Amino acid sequence: MRVHVVSDVHGNVEALARAGDGADALLVLGDLIDYVDYGNPAAGILGRVLGPEVSIRFAHLRTNGARSELVAYVKDAWSRIADADAVLEQAVREQYDRLFAAMTVPTYAIPGNVDLPRLWPEYERPGLHLPDGHVVTVGGLRIGFVGGVPLPPGQTVLSSGPWTPHLLPFEEYAATVRALDPVDVLCSHVPPSVAELAYDVVSRRPEAAAPALLDVVRRDRPRAALFGHVHQPLAPRARVGRTECVNVGHFRRTGVPYVLRW
Repeated sequence: MRVHVVSDVHGNVEALARAGDGADALLVLGDLIDYVDYGNPAAGILGRVLGPEVSIRFAHLRTNGARSELVAYVKDAWSRIADADAVLEQAVREQYDRLFAAMTVPTYAIPGNVDLPRLWPEYERPGLHLPDGHVVTVGGLRIGFVGGVPLPPGQTVLSSGPWTPHLLPFEEYAATVRALDPVDVLCSHVPPSVAELAYDVVSRRPEAAAPALLDVVRRDRPRAALFGHVHQPLAPRARVGRTECVNVGHFRRTGVPYVLRW
């Protein structure tokens, strides 16, 4: 059995269309949408709709500013757009139309933080599965899927206009993870809470990670825990007991899927 795994697609439709070549199945671990393009400020939804200067300021505040300052800035920028909710949704749908159509082999996809999962059921079709929060059997292995990103304990989502990232209350996320049946492979958008897996060497800070995922790794001792989210990790992989925890890579940049064989 050969399975290809990608995460953090961020609009790379052409590479996604090739990602399943030669595979028996494709696993997509979230962040399909290109919301803010750090390499090209004029691209991404933020750059195309609000202008490159907004993307540049967003990138600066995300690295150097307070969370509340970033949210307030983006909310103010969107407030200048007439019918911003409709504009944002149309921009997301245009990307999803292309991205979901590019998933051509049996595909199992979960959302990341830069996704609008409420739209996903519209794209489900034979061969395209949306297993968030469930365990499915693929080639005889039980694969558990958990999308989204947990907030820190006690923290709530701050509204930033029409765009609200897919962030979940800490306990709600943990309950979803704990409810998984025993798994042979654990797939999530964020890493288990292992410091070197969560730390991004470019933003120079730890990104979101989940203690509950680490608990399941220790509970089930799966052969692999696969994830994305951290674009430039201090360590792309780490072993926890018998489990190989692997960041499958920033697919938008590499265009190369991680290969899992058994």
